[in-house]
Amino acid sequence: MNEQQNGGLRAEPAWFVVHLFVWTVVLTASITIAVMLGPVQIHPVQVWNIAFSHLPLLDSWMDGSWTKAQEHIVWNIRFPRVLLGAVIGAGLAVTGAAIQALTRNSLADPYILGVSSGASTAAVLVIIFGAFRFLGTYTLPLSAFIGSLLAMVLVFVLAKVGGEISTTRLLLSGIVTSMMLSAATNFIVTLAPHADGIRSAMYWMMGSLTGAKWEHLTAPALIIALGAAVLLSLHRSLNSLLMGEEAAVTLGVNIAAFRILLVVIAALMTGTIVSVSGSIGFVGLMIPHIARMMTGSDHRRVLPLSMLLGAIFMIWADVAARLVLAPEELPIGIVTALCGGPFFIWLLRRSTYSFGGNGK
Repeated sequence: MNEQQNGGLRAEPAWFVVHLFVWTVVLTASITIAVMLGPVQIHPVQVWNIAFSHLPLLDSWMDGSWTKAQEHIVWNIRFPRVLLGAVIGAGLAVTGAAIQALTRNSLADPYILGVSSGASTAAVLVIIFGAFRFLGTYTLPLSAFIGSLLAMVLVFVLAKVGGEISTTRLLLSGIVTSMMLSAATNFIVTLAPHADGIRSAMYWMMGSLTGAKWEHLTAPALIIALGAAVLLSLHRSLNSLLMGEEAAVTLGVNIAAFRILLVVIAALMTGTIVSVSGSIGFVGLMIPHIARMMTGSDHRRVLPLSMLLGAIFMIWADVAARLVLAPEELPIGIVTALCGGPFFIWLLRRSTYSFGGNGK
């Protein structure tokens, strides 16, 4: 179907609009079911009645036919966790799509820049030794975020040679920084005075949404939304990068400035995500490929679809983490790895797939 010109903007083809609608419905259903499921199962109508009762103008329309226990479970425990999972999944997926375009590498993911290692080092210091307690209630997320920013600065310092930063040096700097900080994190863990501290640190590093609260949701949601909006506005430049840097320059892209902008946005989004959830692998690596297989390589479509698919995937990964070994809980990183490994085996076996999508 041909795209139409409309006031200088290209109208989306009908098939993509249908994609967005279908996956938005699936996301809404996933949120509903995820909030329902647990030791105390709650009817879906009750789930949304309780949610709407906390919204201005809608609270007076609700009949209040639920118990205080049900309200506490839905509103204070499950809804923040499910929505935080959706935000994290969307953020990892959209950041992964951008990083893969920047590096033109199908195996790139949001953690390739070493940001997550900086966050992990700071978080482990907090968990094991109680460092940075002067930050108050938000000690763990703020410390992890500061650690991610320091790691990003280190990556830029190492990558800058002769006043310029190349993609290759940037990636190598990210890998080196990640290795050094991972070694520092492991060393800190070995110094832990108590086994409980080691277990808590390892659990956090494998990713978890345990203890999600409404106050942990606002900042990540805003940062991910703003970052995704900026990336979407840059979709033409991202598309040009897939053709190579020389082609991008020919099309008017300032490669040096665009590379720095993209890395800063990706690092801030990744640092925010890791600060509230730990490192959750494979989402930013796997979801963009699925989006490209559905819509082609145009980032105007890949980015929004990646966000929807990433949110849905993370919600169900968290459901599995909560329920598979209930009442015990798995780190989400284990669930995503168990899904990501077979996916890439299947992807490698497909002779028709190549990085960049199917060209729709």
